[in-house]
Amino acid sequence: MPAVWATLNQSDIESIEVLKDAASAAIYGTRAATGVILVTTKKGKEGKLSVSYNGFFGSSSPSKVLKLLNASQYATLLNERSVAGGGNLIFPSVDLGTGTDWQKQIFNYGALRNSHELSVSGGSSTSTYYASVGIQDQEGIVASDISNYNRKSIRLNSTHKISKIFTFGQTLGYSNQKAVGIGATDEFGGVLSSAINLDPTTPLVVTDPALAAGAPYNSNPVIRDENGNPYGISTLVGQEMRNPTAFIQTRLGAFDWGDDIVGNAYLEAAVHKNIKIRSTLGAKKAYWGGQGFSPVFYLSATTSNLQNSYSKGENKVFNWNVENTVTYNNTFGDHQLTVLLGQGAYVENIGGGLGVSLLNLPVNSYKDASFNFDIPATNRIASPFDMTEHKLISLFSRLNYNFKEKYLFTGIIRRDGSSRFGGNNKFGVFPSVSFGWVVSNENFWKNGVSPKIITNLKIKGGIGVVGNDAIRDFGYLSTVAGGFNYALGNSGVIRTGYAQTSLDNPDLRWEETSQKNIGFDAELFSNFNLNVDLFQKSTSGILRPIPIPGYVGVSSAPVGNIADMDNTGIEIELGYKNKIGDLNISANGSMAYLKNEVTLVASDANFIPGDASFQSMGTITRTAVGQSYNTFYGFKTNGIFQNEAEVSAYKNKDGGLIQPNARPGDFKWTDIDGDGKINDSDKTFLGNNLPKYTFGFTLNLDYHGFDLMLFTQGATGNKIFQGLRRLDIGNSNFQTKALSRWTGEGTSNSFPRLVSNDPNGNFGRMSDFYLEDGDYARLKLVQLGYTLPGNVSGKIGSSRIRLYLTGENLLTLTKYTGYDPEIGGGVFGIDKGFYPQARSFIGGVQVNF
Repeated sequence: MPAVWATLNQSDIESIEVLKDAASAAIYGTRAATGVILVTTKKGKEGKLSVSYNGFFGSSSPSKVLKLLNASQYATLLNERSVAGGGNLIFPSVDLGTGTDWQKQIFNYGALRNSHELSVSGGSSTSTYYASVGIQDQEGIVASDISNYNRKSIRLNSTHKISKIFTFGQTLGYSNQKAVGIGATDEFGGVLSSAINLDPTTPLVVTDPALAAGAPYNSNPVIRDENGNPYGISTLVGQEMRNPTAFIQTRLGAFDWGDDIVGNAYLEAAVHKNIKIRSTLGAKKAYWGGQGFSPVFYLSATTSNLQNSYSKGENKVFNWNVENTVTYNNTFGDHQLTVLLGQGAYVENIGGGLGVSLLNLPVNSYKDASFNFDIPATNRIASPFDMTEHKLISLFSRLNYNFKEKYLFTGIIRRDGSSRFGGNNKFGVFPSVSFGWVVSNENFWKNGVSPKIITNLKIKGGIGVVGNDAIRDFGYLSTVAGGFNYALGNSGVIRTGYAQTSLDNPDLRWEETSQKNIGFDAELFSNFNLNVDLFQKSTSGILRPIPIPGYVGVSSAPVGNIADMDNTGIEIELGYKNKIGDLNISANGSMAYLKNEVTLVASDANFIPGDASFQSMGTITRTAVGQSYNTFYGFKTNGIFQNEAEVSAYKNKDGGLIQPNARPGDFKWTDIDGDGKINDSDKTFLGNNLPKYTFGFTLNLDYHGFDLMLFTQGATGNKIFQGLRRLDIGNSNFQTKALSRWTGEGTSNSFPRLVSNDPNGNFGRMSDFYLEDGDYARLKLVQLGYTLPGNVSGKIGSSRIRLYLTGENLLTLTKYTGYDPEIGGGVFGIDKGFYPQARSFIGGVQVNF
């Protein structure tokens, strides 16, 4: 079942296996479209009762903060910007000191976290069991009052030998989660965005009685601190930017919650020594929702709430699946054969939800809010909804063949049908084959010299296809919805009615990903393990909305198979294991290279508008043939005009100025199409947001009870769009790199002048100015442990006691100027204010009885 992580304790996991190639993942069908992670949870073992405890306490802090202008620097740059645009000085004096450090106000440098996990296991020759409970608490490093997480979980796994023929087993996990979040984490008014963009000249709270007695503090429901002082309201930076500490007060008491029950049960019958029949039933029941109170408040002229509201949302969903398989396993001399035949059915999204809001409660604090208040019906708002069920049915088979442990073959074929496609293409057939040749088991190898160097060698390869139906429901139909206004008759009376919302596509079909891979596994000198895989992954018929002009008259873009894409690359992993005296050493390094390229776009324009946009710039990525998916797209800079002579010299073939609005200090834009003017035709591809290389390294040492584990990771060859500053709010604060702006000839060739009206579009245009190298190397984890001697732990009846200290995200080497170069999300590499990763220090203990 998907989304089981919430029900798992770290100590519940026996192993994790990642299936990357289509040949091995194909048996899982459409669920394998983006890869497969196999998580095996622990099971009980025959023998005495075993009890284990793993717990830790720790503290987290931001691993990095931005370098922003202080009040004096800010005043200097704003004066310069205003005067350059023909305005007056904004600050008569720039000697304002450091001002308010908004990041310091929202970051918690001692955010606490703890975790406790307890498990018991055991069993007999007929039944085994494993049970666990866990609890964890974690404060967020940003605005901890409205950023924290709590989870409680319970798990029970068991296996029972009912008879000589029948075996029954089950896994069941439950978790309760409560999360308090900071809200938006983008450029539009979140806590982080406000702390970055708000001017440092605005005070945290207003303590001057004369100022507090004037507008806007004396005529609006402003937020006040515990001493009655109003939180400062900026007169320079408006729109969604607001005092983050005041904003925090408006979100107190809000939380999201979730209850997840995930489990499966199987019954297996060994009807013959070579034949087993298994039926597996899996299910997930989830309840989730949230509630919060929004008081009456005034944060700025554009952010206020004049009536309070108390809202609650509750949702529930039930997913289930059933699989029935028959497995035949036999050995004929040197031949070993396993054949599996199976049938499956999978149903998701059985359920719905309800949201309720009460307006104008007779209180103005979340502590006093209640849904039991007698509120007029006009102030009660309800919004129920039903989910759309997603159904899959499947037939699948697999054949495994092994000859003398030399020649290995696996063949898989699967037929899936999805409710998201119409009758024309409801079903898809997805085959795969893989092979292996264990060369080191051949006689010619054993009798040769090579085994002294290469003690084990396996050549492997495969090709396979998996399908993907990750598109909205009923995309093949032209759906109708209500809520559209019509003017009927001569009187022009407005009526609400129904209308077509999208266009149909009866030929909508499965997105297919085929992957070819070849490589080898080798053991060298008995201590080294080398794995090499070359792969080509081709995706055809990518499912996504089809761009259409607005005059078509539908509110939702139709969906279709409108692009193809290739991913080619190589993965290399080298491991080393040895024992030198009493020192055990294990080291593992990996490196991967990836080239992503779009090979087909089914569009008359030969491109698809990007999936990422930024403020007034519009879309900042584009998908086109020959480029990677969602490549950055915009204007290319060619330095900065240093003087009027350079501006005048940048002319077209007719002698006219290519940039007539430019002045010294402005960007020189590259005239890509050579037409002698700068417009949208001069936009070009600027860089890839996907890393070209990724790498990692793990080291494990063990010596006389002490153990050390170190893990590093990194990536290189990608760009990040650094969009932390609001472009449409001219007075937003800058990072300190703005101090290196152009102020005269020769002062800068990379950061343009500051001018209030920005006539050259230095900051308003999407360009390579906003792109930074995403290269980084990070010391992700360091753990030092010590296992007490047996005679010490035995005094309390323990078989093992281990103490450990852990450091997370201790060091990051990068030139990226944002919080974190690991930028995920819907489109990789777009940083609008992602919640930064924390640096943590943890101390814990593991005890076994």
